[in-house]
Amino acid sequence: MPTPPDLTAPDATALFPIEGQPSMVFLKPLVTNPQIEIGEYSYYHSFDDPKAFEENVRYLFDFIGDRLVIGRFCSIAHGAEFLMNGGNHLTDTVSSFPFAIFGADWAGAMPDAWPHKGDLVIGHDVWIGYDATLMAGITVGHGAVIASKAVVASDVPPYAMVAGNPARIIRMRHSEEDIARLLELAWWDWPIERITRHARLIATGTPAQLADAAARD
Repeated sequence: MPTPPDLTAPDATALFPIEGQPSMVFLKPLVTNPQIEIGEYSYYHSFDDPKAFEENVRYLFDFIGDRLVIGRFCSIAHGAEFLMNGGNHLTDTVSSFPFAIFGADWAGAMPDAWPHKGDLVIGHDVWIGYDATLMAGITVGHGAVIASKAVVASDVPPYAMVAGNPARIIRMRHSEEDIARLLELAWWDWPIERITRHARLIATGTPAQLADAAARD
């Protein structure tokens, strides 16, 4: 079923997607760091300067090579921070002090590899609340919600809502059956014409209604 000609999706390449609203940006056209990968339509809102988003990705050093990966259609609120592996210290040794970074005769005092917990991977359609902090090495599943001020140090399942420090699951957004249905539908991977056609249903409907609509396409 083709999209009617009067249906138009927002421009995914627009830095400021809402006219007259300078506090919100689409991240894909903004970010230049090759270690940050962001999908289309994911946005960041800031009360200060949304164009400074990359400053909130802390300790992302090229000599480590880790990545921040954020999917499509994610909503990221003011103050959200992503702490990468460059901030890690050894903890199973006598001292956690990073002797080697100061050089001189301390230069060889640490192992060749910096402590590395892995990439920080955020799925599609994730909402990250005000002042939340996400740590290196975790995976946040599709459709998850990270509450304001949460500190996320472990994986978050798809469609879980987490809060607190450390963040814990407070509830699931949908039943197991509906979560499985949504993950199978993977609407965020649809062509943008199809998403546009079903935008209202995606925004306000139920998983069953979206599945029915998809079956009729």
